[in-house]
Amino acid sequence: MFTFLFPISYFMLSLLYKIRSNVKEKYDKHRIVQRSVTFVCQGLLYFERQKSNFNFPIHIHPEYELNYIENAKGAQRIVGDSIEEIEEEELVLVTNPQLEHAWRDYNNKPQNIHEITIQFHSDLLSDQILNRNQMISIRELFHRARKGIVFSRETIAKVRPLLKTLSCENDSFYSLIKLLVILHELSLDKGMRELSTGQFAINSVSKEHTNEKLNKVLDYVHFHFSEVIRLADVAKMVNMSEASFCRFIKQHTSKSFIDFLTDIRLGAASRALVDSSLSIAEIGYDCGFNNLSNFNRIFKKKKGVTPKEFRDNYRKNKTII
Repeated sequence: MFTFLFPISYFMLSLLYKIRSNVKEKYDKHRIVQRSVTFVCQGLLYFERQKSNFNFPIHIHPEYELNYIENAKGAQRIVGDSIEEIEEEELVLVTNPQLEHAWRDYNNKPQNIHEITIQFHSDLLSDQILNRNQMISIRELFHRARKGIVFSRETIAKVRPLLKTLSCENDSFYSLIKLLVILHELSLDKGMRELSTGQFAINSVSKEHTNEKLNKVLDYVHFHFSEVIRLADVAKMVNMSEASFCRFIKQHTSKSFIDFLTDIRLGAASRALVDSSLSIAEIGYDCGFNNLSNFNRIFKKKKGVTPKEFRDNYRKNKTII
């Protein structure tokens, strides 16, 4: 299980051996366990909770967060502009300090919900470490998780034992080693899925692709999504026929050009619904939708809620911690 760490650089080992720990445990009537392991380069926090419902508001924080939940089928997950009903078990990673997220009661039944949350600062693994060959997949994982990532059942099954035993480690060195193994296994998940759109997850997307033509298309669409954008014009901009351009976009985004453009517009609209006081109609027009009914229909189809419901979900409770 630990083979990926070897051969590991002397630099990284020296960093790990300098770790000093400060372990605290708290128990209350709700059987909430809080375990804190502090590292010299920043910190790692481990929270384990047994509870009957969700009551934590939509929030943001500077730390990276890995959240495991079981026995909560039907609860609602909100990550950026992604709002979904969850299965019996799920695992989500968020590495964007500006990306709102929360879990809340929805169609779930009051029961023994088990939640494990691991938070760690980005400084825990510096760029000098992440740029090493052994860590490339974890670096790419952190980049993708700026939109929020949900992992496959198969990968959850692999890391579940490590997640559940991390709190048992009295040695902070082995706590960090276990975290690295967990992150490595997550980075290999072929079934991981990004949650929020890039247009909503501000500061999360810059140049994701090395393809020059694709970056040109991305730049154009991100700057002009509020205007009328014709497939023929964008294809001409990158010197491609319409048919070739459609295949090109499908290959690189797994979406048709229309779906790709719609997702960007919906991401911008979702962000405006959260951050601005503009009316829903104004937001729809500003984001490239030609009429209110069209905006409402497409938004509900893609997000599962109307623009008004989406805005209300965020305005009920939003906290910065």
